[in-house]
Amino acid sequence: MPTIAIVGAGPQLGRAIARTFGTHGYDVALIARNRTKLEELAGELTAEGTTAAAFPADVLDREALTRALQDAAAHFGGIDVLEYSPVGGFDSTVLTTPSATEPSHVQHEMEFQLYGAITATRAVLPAMRDVGAGTLLFTTGAGSIDPVPQVGNVNAAAAALRNWVVNLHKELEGTGVQAAHVGIDVSIGTSVIPGFPTAEAEEISPVYWELHTARRDQAELVFSR
Repeated sequence: MPTIAIVGAGPQLGRAIARTFGTHGYDVALIARNRTKLEELAGELTAEGTTAAAFPADVLDREALTRALQDAAAHFGGIDVLEYSPVGGFDSTVLTTPSATEPSHVQHEMEFQLYGAITATRAVLPAMRDVGAGTLLFTTGAGSIDPVPQVGNVNAAAAALRNWVVNLHKELEGTGVQAAHVGIDVSIGTSVIPGFPTAEAEEISPVYWELHTARRDQAELVFSR
């Protein structure tokens, strides 16, 4: 069976992506730092008929992240799709405007977003290239495209990730491996900003299936209202 590895996706979006691919016959490898929540989600998916397994790892720990993806590939016989979208918490993410940003404010976000994505890609891309097939999907907020001052440091790192993904898409052209960026221009579930549009995770997750199947020539797709 084909396998999708979902790295760090929040409980709403990660669950929705897993269900979208699961309904199409994909096994699901779940990777994030909270073992209990991962195992609960794997149990939910299994009860719904999707084969799923948890591989706990913190995306900030590059060795652990690499090992988790290697373990997932060994468990399922390979990884066909990688989806990378770690979600920071207010306990670890300090939000700063551009003028108030210190280098350390961006460094943490670079470790979390860009460097984690590079690490995950290096763990799965060689095997995809060997077989000439695979999909690499990376998620950020739409601030990576149209930045918002209140989250200037997060947007800077997200923009770096977006740039790297679009460039990776160009590099992989003709190899059979697709790399694409998903920009989410809504709040998922409930908006914390008055007036900002919202969408349910189940409305967003089909975008990932479209990029994997019907839109393999696209480097980017933005979900917005």
